[in-house]
Amino acid sequence: MACSSKAYRTNKMKTFITLLTTFILMSASAMAQNGKATTVKTTFSRQTSVSTTINANAAIVWALLTKAADYPRWNSTVTSIEGNIAPGEKIKLKSTLDAKRTFKLKVKEFIPEQKLVWGDGQGARTYTLTKTGDNSVIFNMTEKIGGFMFPLYAGMIPSFDQSFEQFAANLKKEAEIIMNAK
Repeated sequence: MACSSKAYRTNKMKTFITLLTTFILMSASAMAQNGKATTVKTTFSRQTSVSTTINANAAIVWALLTKAADYPRWNSTVTSIEGNIAPGEKIKLKSTLDAKRTFKLKVKEFIPEQKLVWGDGQGARTYTLTKTGDNSVIFNMTEKIGGFMFPLYAGMIPSFDQSFEQFAANLKKEAEIIMNAK
């Protein structure tokens, strides 16, 4: 009976930790409104999110997010993207966060005007667009990186907060310029 009781307590603790982690991540996502990034760190991962309302329709925002060659023109955080941002495609991205490194990423999910996910074996970046009904969208960008070996290199990865805030601000500005020109 004692063994069964211990297993029960262990399962209860695992459930509690899972629920607490989910709550923290959801809270961070909710706090990442109006262009202010938030980051949640755990032992084996880090998740950064930013969200902002863009006064442009989803088609405009989606076009900006999926035209790789155009990123450096409107996005001050990306120096280049090679490849085609489309389902299953591979891209090579260079950012201002680590100018010497080329990130080799795969487009993992692609739902036009709704969701785009790309990533590698270390993590994934998810872009979502939520239509608000008044010709604007809520843009959300979340990146989760981590894994079993994450604690060994976590200290070498710079904060994404400022870069995420700049990305969201650049996207908002460019999409609204295009929308207002119509």
